Amino acid sequence: VQLVESGGGLVQAGGSLRLSCAASGRTFSSTGMGWFRQAPGKEREFVAAINWSGGITEYSNSVQGRFTISRDNAKNTVYLQMNSLKPEDTAVYYCAGTTAVVVTTTRRTYQYWGQGTQVTVSS
Repeated sequence: VQLVESGGGLVQAGGSLRLSCAASGRTFSSTGMGWFRQAPGKEREFVAAINWSGGITEYSNSVQGRFTISRDNAKNTVYLQMNSLKPEDTAVYYCAGTTAVVVTTTRRTYQYWGQGTQVTVSS
């Protein structure tokens, strides 16, 4: 699976952004998807995940209630709607795909990764 993220940028605190991840290759509709982020000097961390059908989602505590992950299997695309952004959300955001049959938050269980898109939230 090849993954390409888009939609990053610079936004003020309290604003919103929507990230997109376009997939090609392996059957997208059978692939679990997730978003991770990595801030300078920090480990890459889990943000959100969604199962193959879109019926099950999982979020980190830090974004619960502010971010929403969704997918459109007809368009081979997964989204991350980010609202009420905070300066601490500043990071490179990565889209990832997994063959795991359950929703997973563990980085090592994802086999496919995009190149990342920068999100910067100014205070």
